[in-house]
Amino acid sequence: MGEVFAGRYELIDPIGRGGVGAVWRAWDQRRRRYVAAKVLQQSDAHTLLRFVREQAVRIDHPHVLAPASWAADDDKVLFTMDLVHGGSLAHLVGDYGPLPPRLVCVLLDQLLSGLTAVHAEGVVHRDIKPANVLLEATGTGRPHVRLSDFGISMRKGEPRLTDANYVVGTPGYFAPEQMLGAEPDFPGDLFAVGLVAVHLLTGSKPDTQGLVEHFAQYGTPDAPEGIAEPLWQVLANLLQPDPDLRFKTAAGARKALLAAAELLPEATIEDEIVEVFDHIGPLPAGFGPDGPLRAEGAGAGGDP
Repeated sequence: MGEVFAGRYELIDPIGRGGVGAVWRAWDQRRRRYVAAKVLQQSDAHTLLRFVREQAVRIDHPHVLAPASWAADDDKVLFTMDLVHGGSLAHLVGDYGPLPPRLVCVLLDQLLSGLTAVHAEGVVHRDIKPANVLLEATGTGRPHVRLSDFGISMRKGEPRLTDANYVVGTPGYFAPEQMLGAEPDFPGDLFAVGLVAVHLLTGSKPDTQGLVEHFAQYGTPDAPEGIAEPLWQVLANLLQPDPDLRFKTAAGARKALLAAAELLPEATIEDEIVEVFDHIGPLPAGFGPDGPLRAEGAGAGGDP
């Protein structure tokens, strides 16, 4: 059996790595369910403050993966989230390349729905990218996304953890105003959603700098090959270098996206079926669907 953290969370096997800590599949002995647990060292005060901010995000929404609980043990801290099995949008586009536009619209609609809830709480995510949008393992059924990783998120008006001249996030997904040191705000998240959309539709990470320069010199670029004009008009709005020219809210972007999706051609039988399969894999020996397989007569452990 695995190490038991804080007398409650049994760490089973590592399933990933976040920006500042390892992510484990764990068994919550109190709630009697499998969870994802991010474990961090307490030695770095800066990292610890980020942990405090991330675990403080409490947003209950079907398309948001926010921390559910936390614990401390010796020199480590952890917080838990739902265990999401289907990998991320980065895995999906890596497996299939460019995704069908109607599928991308479903994914973006759910992402914008979750982002609407995040912004309603005054939280700016600041690191929206394909790897931070997770998927439930729904097979060939309707996909289900979860916006995750709030490690560098902040509430509007909170003090920064870094100097204004130091940009945090993922290179290639910064909004232009972030590069100029502007205070984090909702339009920056919307710009990143536009970049995610282009990535999913073309199969490759967009040239952010090239897009910004084209807007500045020539205006709105032509739609990339394979992106219908109604859909491109929505994405081009999200990608406006001037944040004042973007959609004002995630809800507004979502409404425009749904209208554009109605104008897309119907899927054909030739379209590739996209399957979101389980990326975590089977439980190791000693664990079953209902938890650890204890020897007969042994206690289950944990709090009642």
